[in-house]
Amino acid sequence: MSDGREISVRVSDITVVAKDIKRFRLQPISGALPLFSAGSHIVVSIFADDRRIRNPYSLTSVGDPSGYDISVLKTANSRGGSVFMHERVTKGTELVISQPVNLFPINLSGRKHILLAGGIGITPFITMAHQLASLNQPFQLHYGSRSKERGAYAESLKEAFPDRVFLYRDDEGTFIPIDALLRNQPLGTHLYVCGPEGMINAFLKAGLAAGWPKESLHAERFIAPSSGKPFSVKLVRSGRTIKVDEHQSILEAVEDAGVKAPYLCRGGACGQCETDVVSCDGEIVHSDNYLDPDVRKSGSKIMICVSRLNGFELALNL
Repeated sequence: MSDGREISVRVSDITVVAKDIKRFRLQPISGALPLFSAGSHIVVSIFADDRRIRNPYSLTSVGDPSGYDISVLKTANSRGGSVFMHERVTKGTELVISQPVNLFPINLSGRKHILLAGGIGITPFITMAHQLASLNQPFQLHYGSRSKERGAYAESLKEAFPDRVFLYRDDEGTFIPIDALLRNQPLGTHLYVCGPEGMINAFLKAGLAAGWPKESLHAERFIAPSSGKPFSVKLVRSGRTIKVDEHQSILEAVEDAGVKAPYLCRGGACGQCETDVVSCDGEIVHSDNYLDPDVRKSGSKIMICVSRLNGFELALNL
C-alpha cells in the first residue's frame, strides 16, 4: 500500500471458474500472509514487458489462511493487466502484492444485510456471505449475471446458502428486483452493491429515492485508469517532470519515477491520492467517484490513480 510494504507470492493453482474468469491461488514465498476481513482487497503488481501495472482484486479465500484467492475477469478494454494474468501467468509465476485493505466492510451494527452483485462484482460478497453466516446475521445475496456460463461461483454459493442466495440471468430474462428489495425492509437494514458502474449508480439512486439513509447504502467500485494521449506532469515539490504514457496512470508514472505518493484503493474511490493541481495546460479528465462536482469544475484537485489530462502538461503539488 502507500507505506510501500509488499509481499512476494507464488501462484500455486489456477482454475477457470466461469467464461473469461480465472481464480488464482497465491501462496507466500516466505512466512505467513496477513489475516484479512470480509470485503478486503489486495493490489497485485503485474510486470508486463516494460510496464508495471497495479490492479486491485477482492480476496475470495474462505477457510484456508495459508494463501489468498483472487478472481480475474479478462476484459476486452484491458490496459494489459487482466490479459497478462490470463495469458502469461502460470503455476509457479511469482508476483508482488500489497497488504490487504478493506474499504468495503460489513456494518455489523446492521439488523439485516442485502448484498447485490453484478458479474465479477460477486467477488467481495463471497467472504462477506460466509462471515455473515458464521455470525448468524440475517442476509440475502442477489446475484445477476449475463448467463449461467458467466456466473462465477453462482452454483457453489447457492449450494452453501440455498435460502439466502438468489440468482438472476440476463439471457433468461430475470433481473435483480431492486424496487421490491428496497421496500418493506426492517429498520437498520444495510444494502451493499458491487458490479458494473451503471448498476451501482442505478441501485444507489433507487435506494436514496426510496428513502434509505445514505449511511445504509454501500458500494465497492474499482475503476481502471483510462487510456489516452501521453502528457507531462511537473512534480513541483520534487522538482521532477515525468511523462505519463498512453496506458499509464499518473500514479503509476509517479511511482516509476521513484516518487512516493499516497494511495489506497487505486480505483478512484477512497480519496487517498487526492492531489492539488498547481497549473494545468489542458482539460482534466476526471474518472473517479470521490471528488464532488464543484471541486471537479474548479480544476483544483485530481485523483491521480484514475484521472488524467487531455492536454500537454499538468503541474501537481507532489
